[in-house]
Amino acid sequence: MAAASLTRASGAARPLMHLVTMSGVPILRQLHLEERLLRRTGDNWCIINDGTAPPTIVMGVSGRVSELVEIPPVLRDRVPVVRRFSGGGTVIVDHGTVFVTFICNKSAVAGLQPFPRDIMTWTGQLYGKVFDGFGEFQLRENDYAFNHLKFGGNAQSITKNRWVHHTSFLWDYDVKNMDYLKIPKRAPEYRLERKHTDFLCRMKEYMPSRSVFTEGVITALREHFSVEPTDIETVLSDDDEFVPSTKLLSQHDLEEIVSSKESLRVQQVQV
Repeated sequence: MAAASLTRASGAARPLMHLVTMSGVPILRQLHLEERLLRRTGDNWCIINDGTAPPTIVMGVSGRVSELVEIPPVLRDRVPVVRRFSGGGTVIVDHGTVFVTFICNKSAVAGLQPFPRDIMTWTGQLYGKVFDGFGEFQLRENDYAFNHLKFGGNAQSITKNRWVHHTSFLWDYDVKNMDYLKIPKRAPEYRLERKHTDFLCRMKEYMPSRSVFTEGVITALREHFSVEPTDIETVLSDDDEFVPSTKLLSQHDLEEIVSSKESLRVQQVQV
């Protein structure tokens, strides 16, 4: 299937996209906001959050904690673990992470079918424009990479009429935080079993500033959308009737996983 074009024909009306820029919003609150905008509005949105605190592990909806997270050090250091509403892999995010989310109606991008690979191809085209001149940008399987080094992890959620594609970009990262994550059993082929620090790179080594990246995203979006800045307080207002599926795992949840694994290990030894 041909990829959707990034630009519309001359004179064609551009769909409206609301742009929300924020900084330091906790990732749990951001994900609750995104899920609400996906499910409770009919508008197109771009959410940009420049950094978050505290450092938080974020897992996909179907990820197994015991296979992806080093639970004992996470419990010891009280690192929050969030299970988000979308698919994708497991990441640890902090003030060095820049988040960009697109929430769109299925008709927002001409010719784009609301399927994971089609959306991934379209966003890869868009970010190819953002990173033009700043490195050898590539869409590697489901990741954004400079050559063979990953700097952007993606996740998606697709409903009947809408879709969300969100990315955590590693402007910078703390090496010691990577010790909280296991190397996943299902890893992209290009990873080649490399450990985290040999597989990842920092965007700051390729771009002059975070603001240059943000402006690049907005410029690329304007080739297809009529981008309208929207006040953050408007979208962060609470919706008491909406119950998000994105959850913070409790310390008790994590302790139970450790206990069940230890119990299984004892049973196997006895057998």
